[in-house]
Amino acid sequence: MASSFGDKIKFIIFGQSHGEAIGVVIDGLPAGEVIDLDELDKFLDRRRTGKNALSTQRKEADKPVFLSGVREINNNLETCGSPLCAIIKNLNAKSQDYAELLDKPRPGHADYTAYIKWNGKADMRGGGHFSGRLTAPLCIAGGIAKQILARRNIFVVAHLLECAKVRDKDFKDLELNNNLFENIAAKEFPVIDDLQGEKMQQEILKAREEGDSVGGIIECAVINLPAGLGEPMFDGIESKLAKVLFGVPAVKGVEFGIGFDAARLKGSENNDEFRIINNKVMTQSNNSGGILGGITNGMPVIFRAAIKPTPSISKPQNTISLSKLENSELVIKGRHDPCIAHRAVPVIEAAAACVILDLII
Repeated sequence: MASSFGDKIKFIIFGQSHGEAIGVVIDGLPAGEVIDLDELDKFLDRRRTGKNALSTQRKEADKPVFLSGVREINNNLETCGSPLCAIIKNLNAKSQDYAELLDKPRPGHADYTAYIKWNGKADMRGGGHFSGRLTAPLCIAGGIAKQILARRNIFVVAHLLECAKVRDKDFKDLELNNNLFENIAAKEFPVIDDLQGEKMQQEILKAREEGDSVGGIIECAVINLPAGLGEPMFDGIESKLAKVLFGVPAVKGVEFGIGFDAARLKGSENNDEFRIINNKVMTQSNNSGGILGGITNGMPVIFRAAIKPTPSISKPQNTISLSKLENSELVIKGRHDPCIAHRAVPVIEAAAACVILDLII
């Protein structure tokens, strides 16, 4: 089972959460692009598990092993034109935690739909191919894409805008530049306002103590994109980004610019008026999120992704027995995140970076 996206560059994610390994194939990368392994490891570390009480205690090193598509140059790697393949070994899976779930589908998970689609034969231990574990190879691809984009002066970053009804500062109210982006990326908890971040963490820990979970909203920005990228209608920037973003486990909504808030405004309030600033066409506001008619207008591309609460909770839940076709109850055991939104921040960056690289290459 594999999942793929991309046109000029094809990204293929494969594996299961409790299989021997998970991985990614990237076909179409230009030759001669250097991959800084230290920089890639820093990026992957931002989504790693087991670092504190805010995430699952499944500890995985997530060190990528490159099987093809690169050659070693001065302790780093360089693409050589062949399809790049990288894997991550699964070293800390506890499949016994999922024995009961073979018969009792977990509410909020893909257990039941996978059971129906593949006649009960899908490997759903740890969520199988639907697991957030599969975002690790996506981050390998996104980490590489971010490095290639940065050499072209294009930068992608995200932050946790909202969690458990606590809200961070909005990108639209700030001057967006790479210094701000690097500052956010260097933080252990990815917010702009650290005081709000502390409140979010308190709410996450509170949910954990209650055997429950919380969700969040991630805001992402891409700066220095040229105007004119994208196509009308079905191949617009929004369409391409949304397709990949909805492939990230737990994403339940995507909006661009001010999104649904635009429906509550008048045209005179929502329209971004054009101005010439420093001999460059710009807009006074950026309610459109840098996209008009599916095409970039030169302003920062800004979008948000809504992340649902982690469905694996320790509270008793109603479910069914598939073998007996009768109602049942389930208490989920094992190691689970009380919130996945903060760990999903680099994943959203990765998804966006891959889409943008495919567009500009």
